[in-house]
Amino acid sequence: MKGVSISKVVDKLKLTVFNPEVDMKKRRITLSDVNRPALQLTGYFEHFEENRVQIIGTVEYTYLEHLEAEKKHKIYLEFLSFDIPCVIFCREFQPDEEFLRLATEQGVPVLGSGDATSTFMAELIYHLNEELAPCISIHGVLVDVYGEGLLIMGESGIGKSEAALELIRRGHRLVTDDVVEIRKINERTLVGSSPDITRYFIELRGVGIVDVKHLFGVECVKEKQNIDLVIKLEDWRKDNDYDRLGLEEEYTEFLGNKVVCHSLPIRPGRNLAVICETAAVNHRQKKMGYNAAQELYRRVQANLQKRSDEEEEE
Repeated sequence: MKGVSISKVVDKLKLTVFNPEVDMKKRRITLSDVNRPALQLTGYFEHFEENRVQIIGTVEYTYLEHLEAEKKHKIYLEFLSFDIPCVIFCREFQPDEEFLRLATEQGVPVLGSGDATSTFMAELIYHLNEELAPCISIHGVLVDVYGEGLLIMGESGIGKSEAALELIRRGHRLVTDDVVEIRKINERTLVGSSPDITRYFIELRGVGIVDVKHLFGVECVKEKQNIDLVIKLEDWRKDNDYDRLGLEEEYTEFLGNKVVCHSLPIRPGRNLAVICETAAVNHRQKKMGYNAAQELYRRVQANLQKRSDEEEEE
């Protein structure tokens, strides 16, 4: 079923459940946006976003406290008659008995959080954006190298896992091996993570399955990581024309987002881990405003101009 289960949100954000008798499996969250039903609590229900999570903060709660019992019952009845995913009370506010009774009758989960309303909304939206983001699974290895998300791709058996293992031994962190789940958070951000069943495992041909977390420690693993750079491993071919300067960036695309991509030819004697590590650092340096290839090009041009000027003087 599409969407995020209410129970998953409860577990992730450590929410209080005020009516546990309601079956939370029947309602799912399908939008990452949330709504504070200020106008709805006054009786105005036009343009009401009933598919959003409804948040009750200080303004809404204190307003309801001052309503007469008859008017309050009428508002509750109309408000809870909509197909609302759930209602969450912030700042440790608690629903009154009438609200809780009507919500339970309508099958609407009523939850609670001790956080400030704005803080909680930001955290909830961030979590829902991740859970509801478009997702694909690809074959590869994702490693955090100096804070850069390095996605290593290539044919099966070419050496992706071995390169990742050496990077781990050099102090970097594994996110996932073999299967990478990529989520598009926004137009600029792709986040990679591991399927639960293979998390922190690496497959090494001839050795078998290795548990990185238990073998090297928790400091060598990470749950998720932004994807900043892609390294494609391929067999060395003498007739291929490989980029030797890097003046122009090449890109690969996932879910409509472009990511810088380098093709790395494999040849006996090449240290893949060191090359991957250097590529990550170089990419980080480019983001900070320094491009070694462009600097070399500038120096060459300056040298040619200098020679030209000297020849003219002669």
